[in-house]
Amino acid sequence: MTGILAVAVITVLAVVAPGADFAMIVRNSYLYGRRTGLLAALGVAAGVLVHVTYTMLGVGLLIASSAYLFTVIKLIGAAYLVYVGVRTFRTRGEVKVDLAQGERLTPFAALRTGFLTNVLNPKTTLFVVSTFSQVVDPDTPVYEQAGIGLFMSLAHLLWFGVVAVFFSHDRMRALMLRGQKVLNKVIGSVLAGLGVSLALAPSH
Repeated sequence: MTGILAVAVITVLAVVAPGADFAMIVRNSYLYGRRTGLLAALGVAAGVLVHVTYTMLGVGLLIASSAYLFTVIKLIGAAYLVYVGVRTFRTRGEVKVDLAQGERLTPFAALRTGFLTNVLNPKTTLFVVSTFSQVVDPDTPVYEQAGIGLFMSLAHLLWFGVVAVFFSHDRMRALMLRGQKVLNKVIGSVLAGLGVSLALAPSH
């Protein structure tokens, strides 16, 4: 029970701490509206399940112990974050408050954005692998491992769902859209900066 409580606390703290997922959800929510933000949050939660799945299968431990495999994942994730960050930074502030008449993301594109941002983030890999390694051993029942993984995913979905609702509120969104040129540059810089820092960070 102590181990499960530790997982819960670590997960909540890790989810709430601002990072690439947070920046992506904020961007999608204020720029495209609540539904897009919520779908991106669902994509993030699905990405967490991918990390949980390969960790349960033992691949996560291999990645954590292999400098080569981890470096490959780290560079792919870093490159994606830099790409999205540069695109966001260069976005022109022409989206209207009435999003029905402005640019939109398809539901699939919204899901994909959240999913790729999370699943290609090596920090999430380390978080899931390190957390599991504290409380899971070969004798831990599969249903218990699955429960831990589902909790991690659900925590991401709930938190980023709240973030999406807040940043897609009409007044908040209108304020943000008026200053979207600055916001795009700030969020784009954060995403690109995270990508660069991940690429430069040591593998172990």
